[in-house]
Amino acid sequence: MSERNGLRYGLLGLALLGLLAILYATSQRSPDIQPAEPASSRPQIESLSELGDQPPARRHLEIQTWQTAEGAKVLFVEARELPMFDLRLTFAAGSSHDQGVPGLAMLTNAMLNEGVPGKDVGAIAATFEDLGASFGNGAYRDMAVASLRSLSAAEQREPALALFNQVLGQPTFPEDSLARIKNQLLAGFEQQKQNPGKLANLELFQRLYGEHPYGHPSEGTADSIPGISREQLQAFHARAYAAGNAVIALVGDLSRAEAEALTAAVSAALPAGPALPRIAQPEVPTPGPSHIEFPSSQTHLLIAQLGIDRRDPDYAALYLGNQMFGGGGFGTRLMEEIREKRGLTYGIYSGFTAMQARGPFLISLQTSAEQSAGTLQLIQDMLREYLAEGPSEAELQRAKRELAGSFPLSTASNAAIVGQLGSMGFYDLPLTYLEDFMAEVQALSLEQVKDAINRHLDPEALVIVTAGPTVEQKELPPPSDTPRPQPSGVPH
Repeated sequence: MSERNGLRYGLLGLALLGLLAILYATSQRSPDIQPAEPASSRPQIESLSELGDQPPARRHLEIQTWQTAEGAKVLFVEARELPMFDLRLTFAAGSSHDQGVPGLAMLTNAMLNEGVPGKDVGAIAATFEDLGASFGNGAYRDMAVASLRSLSAAEQREPALALFNQVLGQPTFPEDSLARIKNQLLAGFEQQKQNPGKLANLELFQRLYGEHPYGHPSEGTADSIPGISREQLQAFHARAYAAGNAVIALVGDLSRAEAEALTAAVSAALPAGPALPRIAQPEVPTPGPSHIEFPSSQTHLLIAQLGIDRRDPDYAALYLGNQMFGGGGFGTRLMEEIREKRGLTYGIYSGFTAMQARGPFLISLQTSAEQSAGTLQLIQDMLREYLAEGPSEAELQRAKRELAGSFPLSTASNAAIVGQLGSMGFYDLPLTYLEDFMAEVQALSLEQVKDAINRHLDPEALVIVTAGPTVEQKELPPPSDTPRPQPSGVPH
């Protein structure tokens, strides 16, 4: 821990102890002071034994929404439990908007907090830290995000927000920082050459999407990064970080009036401009296998095809169907057969990644190189069987119970809520989405799930990428009801 952090946390601990002592003393000498609300109206801790088969209560959200004068969409939830707020801006500024310059979106986002007028990267970080605030950012295929967490009291909120607005609205993109980050990326590209999983993933997206904006690496390439200039970053920022291209999600200890003032200031600090066009849908790729030769003891298997976009009406049915096949961890068909009964892998996972355009449906795992061909064939056979027969009633009910039990975690914290709001705003989902999703999942029948997975998945349309050594193949062990030992050694 740094000296700055050590001093800060030490003082914070003393302050909290002092506050607790004052509160205790006050309660002892003022017995007539009534609590702010009756005990019966305060949130109660729920006993798991008392819940039985009922899921824990989910936090009810009163989502308010409006648009700023500059065109930014705002979603706000007032949450008075803690004296703080979480702010998250989501822009259609991911790598799908690189426009032929791979890495441009990522590099722009990474450079936001490297400099503003009067402050370099160190001064920006120190100012946020001194205010007890934290800044975060990231860029992905669909979107780029920037976030701020701060105490809600005006003496902390206002200077933290002022600096946040500078970081988003007035980044200086200093040349020395640009050179440093480029060098870090180029070093990372060299390391990728020793990572068969990363190489397989790059190959998979190129095969799935080709020349589509999702096809190239979000972080750029060793050929594209060196030539990106400061002027290109400035132009991308002016276009993609415009107010009309932003969704502002806000959760915390603020009134509606305070929230409106805060989001208006954020919106006004951004460049002026409209939303960028939506990403076009990709063409269906050519199925079949491809192999990356790599000297290792294990083989990476990636099995994929195009899935759905985020607004597809079958989203809930496919989510539930995948949970039973391979998306729900232990207890799924893939984990039971591939890991538990045969000991072929440490873990196997399947999932739909729904984006603005059709994202991938992907099955991924690592397995022993000499059993990779048999494992691949087994997975393909299992997918065919699942599509032909569909899930069982027992699987369906278990998956529904598990989702009902875990779904409250999606709104368990302000940080979780602000992430949900950002996603809802970015993908134009209704304000009732969270309630609608769970209601739709619980109402689904076996026939509806089977119909959805058969309309969207085709075992003959799979794009398969393997990365590992070419070795003589062995037969797979027969399934056993006794859990088999996992492959020796750490997977790599």
